Amino acid sequence: LHVDRQVIGCSDHDGEQAYNLDGEEMWFADFIKKEGVEPQPPFIDHMTYVDRAYQGAEVNQQICKTSLDVVRRAMKDFKIED
Repeated sequence: LHVDRQVIGCSDHDGEQAYNLDGEEMWFADFIKKEGVEPQPPFIDHMTYVDRAYQGAEVNQQICKTSLDVVRRAMKDFKIED
């Protein structure tokens, strides 16, 4: 069996999207260079993600930031408790 993970996260100033297989990073979005990166070692059969993976990551960042704004507005009147 294999463990496959997708991570999507964001903040006001940063974001992340990555795909992992068995604890190894297979692909991540580099939002500074505006491209997808496949950091796989040269001694394995290279796995390639679809051409639009980076564009999908940008869309996911917009969704994440919109959701973050919605949650902030919804939680603004909640008191912080210990």
